[in-house]
Amino acid sequence: MLHDPTFWVAVSFVGFVLVAFYFKLPAMIGKQLDDRSERIAKELEEAQRLREEAQALYAEYKRKAEDAVKQAEQIVQQAKVDADEMAKEARAATETMLERRKAQAELKIQQAEAQAVKEVREATVDVAIAAARQVMQTEVTGDKAGKLIDASIADLGKHLN
Repeated sequence: MLHDPTFWVAVSFVGFVLVAFYFKLPAMIGKQLDDRSERIAKELEEAQRLREEAQALYAEYKRKAEDAVKQAEQIVQQAKVDADEMAKEARAATETMLERRKAQAELKIQQAEAQAVKEVREATVDVAIAAARQVMQTEVTGDKAGKLIDASIADLGKHLN
């Protein structure tokens, strides 16, 4: 039996197992496995927490992006409204200015017409006086002149009263 290798393998195995139990090797291995299991569980919890934080941040940034898009749309809408309002005001101001200029132009035209009529009348009076003077100098002489002077003196009394 001492020469049988199976016997020595069995004795060695039993010795190894006894040494392992004496130094509490199974408890140490179990403790290391438990520690490793706890560490892995903590890492998984941390990973889960980080994942939830990332999802919350993603949702928040997505909401902020949607809010920014909505705000940009509102700004564009308000800008369109403001532009339309400014265009209406500009049109109204332009129409008012054109009406005022039209009225000024019409007034100037009326004044020019009145001035032209006045100048034509004055020119007509001047021509009529010159023609009357010419006629009187050339055609009215002698007896005719005396009769006209007497008639004018007689009419003068009627016109002065």
